[in-house]
Amino acid sequence: METHILDASLEKFIKNLQKPTAAKVLRTIDLLEKFGQKLGAPHAKKISPRLFEIRIPGKQEVRIFYSFHKSQIFLLHGFIKKSQKIPHREIKIALQKLKLLDRV
Repeated sequence: METHILDASLEKFIKNLQKPTAAKVLRTIDLLEKFGQKLGAPHAKKISPRLFEIRIPGKQEVRIFYSFHKSQIFLLHGFIKKSQKIPHREIKIALQKLKLLDRV
């Protein structure tokens, strides 16, 4: 499956991560491309019917939301997780970007 980054803010987010964390992110994205919807725990988790998250553990707990659209993977939004639960604000941003994707 082909992966696309929806906007420049996510690309900037990944570039600004610590080098080992960024490497883990890229490795996990490679796994996502290889396995697609079959990628599961501990690398990915379903958040809602169309929204999923990549989970990158380490010093920086990174989460990247993504969705499947027209046989492709779109990376929507990333953040550094600091609490047990996913902040509603982060999910809201990802859902807004998902709506933009639906317009394409």
